[in-house]
Amino acid sequence: MLLLAAISKSFSIEFKLALRPVAQLLLVVCALTSASLIHAQEPTVTDDVVKVDTRLLVYPIRIRDKRGAPTTLLTDRDLILKDADHVTSQLYLYAGVDSLSLVFALDQSGSLRNIIAQQRTAAMGLIDRFGDRSQVAVIRFAEKPFLAVPFTKDTSVAAAAFAFPVKPNQHTAIFDAASAAVDAFAALPRMQSERRIVILISDGLDNASAAKSDSIIKAAFAKQISFYVIHLPLFEPRDGRLAVRAPSKGFRELAEKTGGKYFLAGDAKSALAGDAAVLDLAPVFKAIEDDLRSQYLLGWYLAETANDGKNHRFSISMPSGVEYQFADFKFSRTHEFFFVGNPKAPQK
Repeated sequence: MLLLAAISKSFSIEFKLALRPVAQLLLVVCALTSASLIHAQEPTVTDDVVKVDTRLLVYPIRIRDKRGAPTTLLTDRDLILKDADHVTSQLYLYAGVDSLSLVFALDQSGSLRNIIAQQRTAAMGLIDRFGDRSQVAVIRFAEKPFLAVPFTKDTSVAAAAFAFPVKPNQHTAIFDAASAAVDAFAALPRMQSERRIVILISDGLDNASAAKSDSIIKAAFAKQISFYVIHLPLFEPRDGRLAVRAPSKGFRELAEKTGGKYFLAGDAKSALAGDAAVLDLAPVFKAIEDDLRSQYLLGWYLAETANDGKNHRFSISMPSGVEYQFADFKFSRTHEFFFVGNPKAPQK
């Protein structure tokens, strides 16, 4: 059983994930511990943007039909909820993406400078295609992460941050940068149909981080942040051939365990041909766009009565012929959720 724990300033969430033989998901969520959150206001609407309180837990999922094709025709009325203890007050299902908050985390160590600089037009095209409510930030890193551009809707400012001086002969702190990317979202208000993602572009070799991949994955999962990892590989001779040098442990898992995807850009053939410097990542950004548009956001509100210190169970199923994937777990028609409620804080 895999234990995922995350603690923020205002609440804690603990997840225990495991697969049953029928590929169902077992999820345990600890109730909100802040009394102020227990009595938080209901969602408010301002300028057509729905802001939500932290009682709404929302996670990206992928839904497919029995042929394996993505489907975007479902609504929350299609969900089948079994909740005998009434720990959920409302289900939420939203197809696609209304707005995108995106952090680019760019490796500026070694020889990646030219490749990354050449991708800025394609990268900004991704954020432009998700509407004027979307925003982007840029973090660059070598031995330490640096917030080059805080969240902005001005893509020209973000694009300029893709051009930077190379920092050779330095160590690389990939996981420290990933942690900084998760922290960068802290100041943003939560929007109900917003997707939060990090696109991490690096050669995958970390030799300087204090942060650990497991803790970053836990924090990202709790804050509904997905990583899309673009691996610009280094190569080494192996068994008489040129092969991709294995990335640091946890690099690929940043994507696979947070609901994102991992992309390997380039191969030994292109490296031998000297094509690495003109690598085109536009197809990768298009694949990320397509993946985001084909996803849903699945969520539920926690009922105030759930904070009774008892264990609760509920399940969410799709209609016949449809199944869904949660985080890095297998597709299944039904996922089971076990809720561990914390006692309600006593009133003074």
